[in-house]
Amino acid sequence: MEIVSTKVNFYGDGAKYFGILIVNLLLTIVTLGLYYAWARAKNLQYLYGETEFAGSRFTFHGTGREMFKGFVKAIAIVLMLILVSQAGQFSGSKVIALLGGLIYTIGILLLIPIAIHGGLRYRMSRTSWRGIHFGYRGDLKELFDICIKGILLTIFTLGIYSSWFHCNLRRYLESNIRLGNCKFSFEGKGGDLFWINFKGLFLSIFTLGIYLFWYIRNLNHYSINNSRIEQDGNICSFKSSLAPGDVFVTGFIIYFLVVFTLGLGTPWAILRQMRMVLDNVELEGAFNPDAVIQTEENYSDATGDDLLSMLDIGLDF
Repeated sequence: MEIVSTKVNFYGDGAKYFGILIVNLLLTIVTLGLYYAWARAKNLQYLYGETEFAGSRFTFHGTGREMFKGFVKAIAIVLMLILVSQAGQFSGSKVIALLGGLIYTIGILLLIPIAIHGGLRYRMSRTSWRGIHFGYRGDLKELFDICIKGILLTIFTLGIYSSWFHCNLRRYLESNIRLGNCKFSFEGKGGDLFWINFKGLFLSIFTLGIYLFWYIRNLNHYSINNSRIEQDGNICSFKSSLAPGDVFVTGFIIYFLVVFTLGLGTPWAILRQMRMVLDNVELEGAFNPDAVIQTEENYSDATGDDLLSMLDIGLDF
């Protein structure tokens, strides 16, 4: 059997991506925002299509039409919560105003697991590699339990529990992601992430920002090196070779591209950051690309994905 590279590579071209973003921006402005869904679809289609794993590129099959339907639903949900809050503010009653604000806050908190669940289900279903689709098999009730517990404990512990919350959430999400008959998992521990954050914040302040490059590298290694994929009983591990120097050089280039070009260099900055992360990732183990077979179902409701965008929640894995 031919040996296939299990490295990840990113081939995005700044000039081409600049053209896509400019067209997206102009059409979104001209259509008073209605083109937003098609712009997001074209953006994802390009970025996924420029990402390669084991010699084959990913494909994002989501369409502007699907994402527009989800966008309208997401707008309606968020707008309803805003109207409830505003009605309370203009009621003239402090009690009603407080109740309106409480309903808005609780509503947004409840939307988080709904957005993650629906967004991940849609994004995975619409992503393929070698014609094999990804899938997400999580249960919304289980995700609700993890999120509500995590949010409340994070608030009550003044943020200390956030590392454990992040770890528990990611472990659940990745354990329910499939690439055909391959299963993903995450083995990161909350204590390890807490120590990385504690040390990173303290030393970054103490060294006047110098340690920040090591801090970013450590977060990257924690995120990637704890991810696994199981195929026919064989467990393979993702590994990152990102170095602090890579972070420093990329950070300097991104700063130059964005600041000194008055924002025109943003497309090149985005691609540079993606290349920094993806080009330093590879899969270690006996992974056989030719043995991956389709198992996942189709799902076309993009409401959750649009809610993720509105709530600024990224699917960074």
